[in-house]
Amino acid sequence: MVDPIPSGAEIAGRLIALRRSIDDLEVEFARLAAEFDKTSFWDLEGYNTAADWMRFNCHMTSHAVYSAFAVAASEPEMPATMGAMRAGDIGYAHVATMARTAVDTRGAFDEEKLLPLARTNSPGKFFHKCLHYRHSVDAAAYNRDQETLHEQRYLRLSTAADGCLLINGLLDPVGGAVVRKALEPLAKPSGQHDDRSREQRYADAWVDLAGGGKPASVQVTATIETVKSLAGASAGEMEFSPPISAKTVQRMACDCSVTRVLLDQDSVVLDMGRSKRVVANALRTALKIRDGHCQWPGCERTASWCDGHHIVHWIDGGPTDLENLVLLCKRHHRMVHEGGWQLLRSDGNITTVAPTTTFGLARAPD
Repeated sequence: MVDPIPSGAEIAGRLIALRRSIDDLEVEFARLAAEFDKTSFWDLEGYNTAADWMRFNCHMTSHAVYSAFAVAASEPEMPATMGAMRAGDIGYAHVATMARTAVDTRGAFDEEKLLPLARTNSPGKFFHKCLHYRHSVDAAAYNRDQETLHEQRYLRLSTAADGCLLINGLLDPVGGAVVRKALEPLAKPSGQHDDRSREQRYADAWVDLAGGGKPASVQVTATIETVKSLAGASAGEMEFSPPISAKTVQRMACDCSVTRVLLDQDSVVLDMGRSKRVVANALRTALKIRDGHCQWPGCERTASWCDGHHIVHWIDGGPTDLENLVLLCKRHHRMVHEGGWQLLRSDGNITTVAPTTTFGLARAPD
């Protein structure tokens, strides 16, 4: 006999009951952790603290261990909170936040003020309410904690063997919020074919932000043969980067400033012309007015964050005029050059052609 499939209401009831059992076990674990801290077992095992022993042997994060110790230490100060958890009005996550607040406020803790907030807010919202409470009872201490977080900030840049830039860092809450605010609008999906992960969109947004929405302001050295992508041509050279491909050079040369530099066989400069912008200011303004945003179908990235793309590249004889130019965001500009997509303009409309698309059928044998 096949067991009947439980209904949604039955599963929901089991989830709530199971969570309450887990919450009770979390409190029991916290009490036991406090007792374990009083022993010397963790020291004999070679650990610096009981918390370190628990992190490794109980497979916990430092935050979870700290919460357990805080709950055990603060339990006598919050009897009503423990009763509310046993009644199912709040969860262990609320209790842990309440306990950490009791520890951090150092004697100014008032359970009667916080428990109503725990009952009416999710654990995440309650955490923010407790931060406001901490500030209200001791603004100076709260500010010191914030300054401590700020002093821990860092950004570490290193280059991998393949030339990729490795980024590792930490920002305080205010700095993090500023970066998130700047990245979020640029990290939105950009129309059709945007199968990038959220992390990839954030990475692309960071590059866009670093460029300020302007054409590349880095120096790229390449021969005419490289820009033309001729067979046998050497790669391009760019500061802080290993040699880059001809396709990348072509994309960066689409909308940039070009300076002619003539070298002899010993790389001695013989002649250096004036820098000349490919898409000059007046033409760029007209392009922005006409297109308004990235012209890839379905993409609405604003003109300020787009490049001027030559439908027929200027190195191949394409003119630098409105008819041969189109605005593309950084991602879609890359898809055209490095990705092999093609753009066709017909009656003012842009059509995209995937690199795998072929027209017509192969001719049969005669």
